[in-house]
Amino acid sequence: MRKLILGLVVLLGLALLVDFGAAAWSEYRVSRALREGGALTADPAVTIHGFPFLRQARNGHYENVEIRAQGVHSDMLGDITIEANLIGAHAQAAELLDGSIRSVPVDLLYGRVRIDATELGRLYNIPDLQISAPPANKSDGTGGSGGSGPTTAGGVVLTGTVPVGPVSAQVSVQADLLLDDDSVRIVASDLYFGPEGKADFTVPDPLKPVVLGLFTTTIEPQDLPFGVYPTSVEARGSQIVIEGEARDTVIDLEEVQRL
Repeated sequence: MRKLILGLVVLLGLALLVDFGAAAWSEYRVSRALREGGALTADPAVTIHGFPFLRQARNGHYENVEIRAQGVHSDMLGDITIEANLIGAHAQAAELLDGSIRSVPVDLLYGRVRIDATELGRLYNIPDLQISAPPANKSDGTGGSGGSGPTTAGGVVLTGTVPVGPVSAQVSVQADLLLDDDSVRIVASDLYFGPEGKADFTVPDPLKPVVLGLFTTTIEPQDLPFGVYPTSVEARGSQIVIEGEARDTVIDLEEVQRL
């Protein structure tokens, strides 16, 4: 009996090794296809979720394929992070294993771009820019900004050192995130002195519009993975995240980043 149990344990261990090995090899092949086709500077991280992998491969249906590429160059923003989740991806096992896979039908595709404070600060020309989670009393999108377009997730708190009249001072502002067609508008609506901010400098009223203008900008359309159209923008931690989704689509692995 002990030998039988030991034998079963060994077989189970071998099966797990084969399953994990096949998954790892498939992830590598997809990663290489993405890098070569998307002109990326490094292999993106690819994770095929779900267990066992071989059952998914046999059925040609994968629960969730997660893709993450860091340091992707953008002419406007510098280096950004792009991510995608392929929910219900369809591919033959042979295509995955031999690296010939190129197009993948997907039931639901999520694509997103993450912009960190350093890159956004370069756009603003505010080197010490900090991004904080939106305050509890989120703006409804009007905020005296005069902006148009839907506010998809309230606002964000931005902090940075800017010229205030004859001096430079660290200022915190509350800004609305607006998705205007496929562009993102960040519209500073007021100074902020709450816990999410890092500054308590009071700007004189005559200079307030000028200071708010320094924190207001438009991010021109950013290509989401596989050409997904942006549908939301929000602050998550210290990043601005632009996201979109598509249903029942076919993606080309060589177009993770459309240049």
